[in-house]
Amino acid sequence: MAERLAEQASEAVLGANPFVGIDARQVAADTVGWAGRMALRPRALAGEAAGIARELGRIAAGRSLVTPAPGDKRFGDPTWQENPAFRRLLQSYLTLTAGAHRLVDQADLEPLGRERAHFAVTLIADALAPTNSPASNPAAVKRAFETAGRSLVRGTRQLSHDLRHNGGMPALVDERPFTVGGNIATSPGAVVYRNEVLELIQYRPSTETVHERPLVVIPPQINKFYVLDLAPGRSFTEYAVSQGIPYFAISWRNPTAEQRSWGLDTYVRACVRAIDAVVAITGSPQVNLMGLCAGGVTLSALLGHLAAKGKLDRVASATLCVAMLDMRSPSMIGLFATDSAIARALRRSRERGILDGGEMARVFAWMRPNDLVWNYWVNNYLLGADPPAFDILFWNADNTRLPARLHADFLDLYLRNPLPRNGAARVLGTPIDLGAVDIPTYVLAGTSDHIVPWQAAYRSTQIFGGRPEFVLSSSGHIQSIVNPPGNPKASYFHGGRTGDDPDAWLAGATHSKGSWWEHWADWLGRHSGERRPAPSRLGGRRHAPGTAAPGRYVLQR
Repeated sequence: MAERLAEQASEAVLGANPFVGIDARQVAADTVGWAGRMALRPRALAGEAAGIARELGRIAAGRSLVTPAPGDKRFGDPTWQENPAFRRLLQSYLTLTAGAHRLVDQADLEPLGRERAHFAVTLIADALAPTNSPASNPAAVKRAFETAGRSLVRGTRQLSHDLRHNGGMPALVDERPFTVGGNIATSPGAVVYRNEVLELIQYRPSTETVHERPLVVIPPQINKFYVLDLAPGRSFTEYAVSQGIPYFAISWRNPTAEQRSWGLDTYVRACVRAIDAVVAITGSPQVNLMGLCAGGVTLSALLGHLAAKGKLDRVASATLCVAMLDMRSPSMIGLFATDSAIARALRRSRERGILDGGEMARVFAWMRPNDLVWNYWVNNYLLGADPPAFDILFWNADNTRLPARLHADFLDLYLRNPLPRNGAARVLGTPIDLGAVDIPTYVLAGTSDHIVPWQAAYRSTQIFGGRPEFVLSSSGHIQSIVNPPGNPKASYFHGGRTGDDPDAWLAGATHSKGSWWEHWADWLGRHSGERRPAPSRLGGRRHAPGTAAPGRYVLQR
């Protein structure tokens, strides 16, 4: 059970947090609008009611063929099929839920209103699922019988704890087995540069020779950097170092209200300082850059700024992982980005000085309630079990904050969509033209990424100049990145012609088993220069190694 929970949740972890939130008023208004429209369509309402009544009759007679969708794992217990009473309960629930969604489709709402009404129906239907009740969940009934009721007592204690200490949300992860720097984020290295915004960590080489050009990783500001340095064997950092890549990673400070004025300019300027330090340490006039998620947006702004200043020759290549630059692309976030929701989100962060990561996590959980709420309701409270101990979920729960100014800047990028348009965005006073960024780019997306759909990530190949390489990894937003060699489920598409149409690219791409890490390491090696003896010590004359990796900023709460 815990392994399945961890796998499902890791597909839906926070990643690119929703900066807006759910506009409950708009969702409610759309739901009322749907109900009003259906009241004006009595024939459609009566027809659907008659159809539901006929199906309920077949269910009562034991002749219904209604079954859960193939991906619906709530009803995996064989009791749902083998026990007549539970089977009828399941079929009745599915029939009523499907009928409600059909009524939404018949209401002739505008597209976004229809999607929000579907969302409201899904919220209600998921909450009312028979699996969420201790009396109608066969696994919970059996567990209570086997433990003489102790499972329900323990579940009640855990519910009480979460009501007091977790905002009423079920815990997604058992954090007790993990310690940052102890058994997670353990790759050896040291902080070689620190300012008020970031720490720059240099990792110790593990090969006798390394490439000339170093890699600098820019993580998202909305999560901590060590998603690339999880447990040994699952660490991208460890793997990249083993390929002879001189590896540097940025670790952002976790801001408070005192840093409310830090915006995108602040973070781009800090990246420039970090690159200066890497150049001084390695002696290489060029670096390779990698940006993840919101860090990919920061990386793109940095590249546009360097191009405008005539300094793009400092960068040999850029890798963007699960990043969306063209905000016109449909995504989960766009469904909730109403004018009123955006205005309230900006007002909240402006008043507080920050956008709190825990608040973002709760919003995101209700965007995927079965994966991130009700699964854990059943596991933690009905079965009385501990949540899974899984490194990605531990990382996801290690929340950070966004300064109010950066929050506003990200929302501005969403609203105006300036990055694809020459000169529409300005960073550090310079107009941004990503078409002038004519360096090799490696763009990674995930096949089942619901935060940044792969077609949205693909758009970056049409925005940058230069020679794009697009790779589509199996799995979702975070699992597509944390996808080490040796994973039997891993595969990726690569090698298609990057024209305007992402589906045409996919049709012409090669499907390979294994991890994109190996493909990327080969690609980056071609842009990293010759090999030379690995340095015997970290840092340099003006950048002495200090705090051991993973540094101090990553420990800030």
